[in-house]
Amino acid sequence: MYDLAIMGGGPGGYVAAGRAGSAGLSVILFEKRELGGVCLNEGCVPTKTLLYSAKVFDYSKHGADYGVQVDGSSIDFSAIFKRKEKVVKKLVGGVKAQMKGAKVEVVKENAVITGRGAEGITIEAGGNQFQARDLLICTGSEAAVPPIPGLREGLGGAVVTNREILALSEQPKELVVIGGGVIGMEFASFFNSIGTHVTVIEMLPKILGPLDNEISAMLQAQYEKKGVEFHLKCKVVAVEGNEVVYEDPEGKTCRAKGDKILVSVGRRANFAGIGLESIGVELALNPAGRPYGIKVDEKMQTNVPGVYAAGDVTGFSMLAHTASREGEVAVNNILGRKDHMRYNAIPGVVYTNPEVAGVGLTEEEAKKKGVDYTVLKLPMAFSGRFVAENEKGEGLCKVIVGKKYHEVLGVHMLGSPCSEMIFGACMAIEGEMTVEQLKEVVFPHPTVSEIIKETVFTLR
Repeated sequence: MYDLAIMGGGPGGYVAAGRAGSAGLSVILFEKRELGGVCLNEGCVPTKTLLYSAKVFDYSKHGADYGVQVDGSSIDFSAIFKRKEKVVKKLVGGVKAQMKGAKVEVVKENAVITGRGAEGITIEAGGNQFQARDLLICTGSEAAVPPIPGLREGLGGAVVTNREILALSEQPKELVVIGGGVIGMEFASFFNSIGTHVTVIEMLPKILGPLDNEISAMLQAQYEKKGVEFHLKCKVVAVEGNEVVYEDPEGKTCRAKGDKILVSVGRRANFAGIGLESIGVELALNPAGRPYGIKVDEKMQTNVPGVYAAGDVTGFSMLAHTASREGEVAVNNILGRKDHMRYNAIPGVVYTNPEVAGVGLTEEEAKKKGVDYTVLKLPMAFSGRFVAENEKGEGLCKVIVGKKYHEVLGVHMLGSPCSEMIFGACMAIEGEMTVEQLKEVVFPHPTVSEIIKETVFTLR
């Protein structure tokens, strides 16, 4: 009998396992593939490794702008992907060491819930039965493949998801990306930088759906200058071999051809086939009445006592850092510590070149919610460090503040390295800081992060 069983070893599961084990609970963790889940093996880490290689190549191509002459730089596609594998292997080893240090028992098998009795919850894995007092479900998500004629049939050939594209042996000359969200834009960025012609087809009128409209438009404009083709407000109706058939805003049928076709239209929670029905776990339903994830409360508890869920399987905020925090909230409540999940300061980052980062309310969300707000914004060029390190670089810092109390409601940025700066904005929102309080914070100089302080000083 274990104190806690965890299904899924991604950022929600392994972080929760480490916290619980370090707190003295006996923990068993089930992961059918590799520790680290999609994030470490097929998502966040491998894509950022590729994107950094692309960024280094971009620097080499534009070295003359900084007084550095680089002749004959080229891409070694195989070497880039081999380095990606090395990085992933090293970090997976680190997670394994963490689990060992926290005395977490790891079982590399598919786990299924089989029942719940007086002694706890029963789980079957690898032909063996395991029992635990509490259960945390962190089974993650998978790439959504919509029912477009020819799309699913093309998987494994011309059509790829985030998993298959990370295992390519050759660089495609042309890539068509279905979906202009975060995943689609990051792969568009990588392949554009290394010389692949990229076409992005998006159903919405903008890329990066929920992100700030102004910043999304600025990023799109920069990538159009780099040669990426965007077809917005376009509906994909079929995939025929290596061609994507789509309708443009006027209803005209068009085609886009690529050696590879990346489908990146979102992700779906993995809650089917894991035995939820055996103990009566309730699912969350969308307005159409279809289940999209496991239903939880602010403590990450399901309707079944002793059963929790965290991460993508809830179908709510499908981000690795959200999953980790949700896992911590679940463990804290299991340990009897008061904690609840808050989503008002969850950062979102797009690791394109330049980067995009945002947290809190966008201007569009503030309008929709009827919030009385003021927008403060400055070009990134107001930061001396940004100008020094980004020749011809364009960027923006945008701060949304409440009109009455001047509280910080949202911060949105375009320009590297905003992924490393956004945590400060998260702390300001989480701490309910006002602009007046933020003005008193001492920022190091010269840093790009000073742009946040400079922006709030524009409030009159």
